[in-house]
Amino acid sequence: MADLLQSQTAIDGAEAEWLRLLVGDWQLISDLSFADLVLWVPSADRQHFVAVAHCRPTTGPTVHYDDVVGALLERGRRPQVDTTFDEARSLRGRDPEWDDDVPVREETIPVVREGVVLGVLARHTNLATSRTPSRLELNYVKCADDLTRMIADGDFPQTAAPTGPRRGAPRVGDGMLRLDAEGVVTYASPNALSAFHRAGLIGELVGANLAEISSSLAASHLPVDESLPLVVTGRAPWRTDLETEAATLSMRAIPLTRRENGAPVRVAALLLVRDVSELRRRERELMTKDATIREVHHRVKNNLQTVAALLRLQARRIVSEEGRSALQEAMRRVETIATVHETLSQGIDENVDFDQVLDRCLMMAAEVATEGAERIRTVREGRFGELRQEDATALALVLTELVTNAVEHGFGPGRGGSVVVKVEHTSDDRIEVVVSDDGVGLPADFQVGSSGLGTQIVRSLVQGELRGRMAFGSSPSGGTEVHLDLRVRRDATQLGSVRN
Repeated sequence: MADLLQSQTAIDGAEAEWLRLLVGDWQLISDLSFADLVLWVPSADRQHFVAVAHCRPTTGPTVHYDDVVGALLERGRRPQVDTTFDEARSLRGRDPEWDDDVPVREETIPVVREGVVLGVLARHTNLATSRTPSRLELNYVKCADDLTRMIADGDFPQTAAPTGPRRGAPRVGDGMLRLDAEGVVTYASPNALSAFHRAGLIGELVGANLAEISSSLAASHLPVDESLPLVVTGRAPWRTDLETEAATLSMRAIPLTRRENGAPVRVAALLLVRDVSELRRRERELMTKDATIREVHHRVKNNLQTVAALLRLQARRIVSEEGRSALQEAMRRVETIATVHETLSQGIDENVDFDQVLDRCLMMAAEVATEGAERIRTVREGRFGELRQEDATALALVLTELVTNAVEHGFGPGRGGSVVVKVEHTSDDRIEVVVSDDGVGLPADFQVGSSGLGTQIVRSLVQGELRGRMAFGSSPSGGTEVHLDLRVRRDATQLGSVRN
């Protein structure tokens, strides 16, 4: 819709946002009306109307089996649409039109914002299955008529209302109540009655004050949402949950207003109700599991830090320089793994913000590898984004080893320089990483197979855990470059965050 408004109409800014809010909430009107809704907006030259959005009902048969979004309607072809837009008044066709042998009744409503008509909302009802309407259908249509009148008055959509898809949001078919201005229930759909009975209601719902019923049902040991009184009286277009001893009900209120002396006055309210007990139970279970997983990562991090501290104490007691160096390297590797688990303990999933982890590891590697750490600068270029835990642990160890080797062997005593880690995303699941320094470069007789334990660990992790390749070479500055071509696992959300 945004593309159509921008490319084919003159509507933008606050007016476009008003239409977006309407479309975000009009499934409610479509379901209550048992009708298709089409939003027509005048083109930039005012010679046509453009269908910028289309909604089908979930409570009845559709009229338009093909999507009409993008269709152009020339002025004069549908006089009812022209008149509604020009005169800002709702019209209902006297005789049904026929669309593919289906009789269709059309009603047009002006979409008004601050006294300005932005477009026309066409409501198309399939009359092929017309019969004597039930009490439920009559109340549905009555509420739909109230909402379309508010659209024509410029009082709907309501800017404070929760529009669009929401997890557990109640819909028309889940349960509907109609309240009068005092909050007394004047109609309750069968599904709404069932939901309140499951929540513990004994007796009638129609004719009762919903605020009093909700107060008596609310679980005494649970905190009550402050917005609950405003929702159950229909005074505010908000959503809230009513938690009882037996069930949890999600409720959404839509105040219904009428213009009196130019100002909107609340005359009734529409309340949608859904039993979300199972959904909330699963959410609580997930929260408990998330908390447990974070606690496990936190304890693993603490244990690893304890191991690192023991290695540090042992290194201080060893006289042999070679033994002390080996323990310090082991300590650094343990601390690198602990950093990954510390990051995981602060999140809610098994993905790691690897840029945050790597920045800490680079600083730690430079500090441990040389006493003159202030003269060695470590730099990260590019973003890794979020990685899976298993990839993050392996890659953190690989880069820490490479940076440590560069600092230890690439710079002599008293010599400063820099080590750069540069990353580039070559595809959705592959990255290229270059670790380069401006040090003394590789020795003439260097061979990967004859290198030390650190390089052997790197090669094993790259080829195994990270499913990649590694190559050593000389950098343009005369130092050393290590090229890594790696495969990492991501999901769609992680890919979007990296690309942005």
